[in-house]
Amino acid sequence: MVGSLSGRGGYPAEMMDRMDSGELEELRLAVYRSFAATGRAPNVAELEAQTGQGNVPGGLRALADARHLVLGEAGDIVMAHPFSAVPLGFAVMGSRTLWWGGCAWDSFAMPHLLPDEPEVLVSTRCPGCHRPHAWNVRRDVPPAGEQVAHFLVPTTRMWDDVVFTCGHQRLFCSRACVADWLAATGSQEGYVMDLETLWRFAAHWYDGRLDRGYVRREPAAAADYLRGVGLTGPFWGV
Repeated sequence: MVGSLSGRGGYPAEMMDRMDSGELEELRLAVYRSFAATGRAPNVAELEAQTGQGNVPGGLRALADARHLVLGEAGDIVMAHPFSAVPLGFAVMGSRTLWWGGCAWDSFAMPHLLPDEPEVLVSTRCPGCHRPHAWNVRRDVPPAGEQVAHFLVPTTRMWDDVVFTCGHQRLFCSRACVADWLAATGSQEGYVMDLETLWRFAAHWYDGRLDRGYVRREPAAAADYLRGVGLTGPFWGV
């Protein structure tokens, strides 16, 4: 099933008595646009100042329940895909801003999502041999390279521990480095793709996320998207 990858899209009913959908959408936009502009997660005080809302922590919980955000134990924003407040193996440098990339997929998505950043520098290290890698990732063509992406966790379990999942969507020198890492960690192989496939996958997944009225894909639409970029089989639930 691809439903875990797509998410629910609406807001929890229990929050609607205290915050209407318009307030939650204003809060979601404030989080995402702040992340996009500054490279870091806004705190509660900043969000209160931006939105004028009095129940920002409750709104953040509602957004997390709807899988628009990932919160830490203290209620702080950890992720708002493709943005991350914690290092997970990738740095993404734009013309004026530096972001943590949530994973290989999210890092390659940045120039497609950010209107003022048609090209970014994505850097990481191969988990297998620790060799550094960097790519100029653009909107128009995929980056060149023989490296491969390895995704460890299948779509049915991606949201069981989404930070773990994102931390294990990494870029390796080659399939040989993937095999070495799997042997060293005792992990089972997930899914391996080349850079061009990763770029196609990332290119339009987050379309509209910085815009008002964004709605997450329903499972059928997510499955169609995956098929369109060449990702099928049991790992993807397609």
